[in-house]
Amino acid sequence: MNKLGLITILVLVASILGLAFAQDAEAASSIGDGIIAIGAALTIGIAAIAVGLAQAAIGSAGAGTLAERPEAFGQILIYLVIPETIIIFAFVIAFFLNGQIG
Repeated sequence: MNKLGLITILVLVASILGLAFAQDAEAASSIGDGIIAIGAALTIGIAAIAVGLAQAAIGSAGAGTLAERPEAFGQILIYLVIPETIIIFAFVIAFFLNGQIG
């Protein structure tokens, strides 16, 4: 299994664990609150690492492509922006976990 697949699985597991404990976190202060906060932090942190790895690969390939075909700049730019959606999803999940949304 490659690094990106493993990191994606870790993000999903952290998100699911956080959501599972979020259901029981109606008490003002409990161990569940701490676990939810850790799940939210792991969701954003691991997603950021995954996006960094993806953009490193895309960026190096894009630089090589642009050296040969400068007219492909728009296409390469779109390829670089697509992994950023993972971070946006991670922020939404973290807000759900912390009870800010929903």
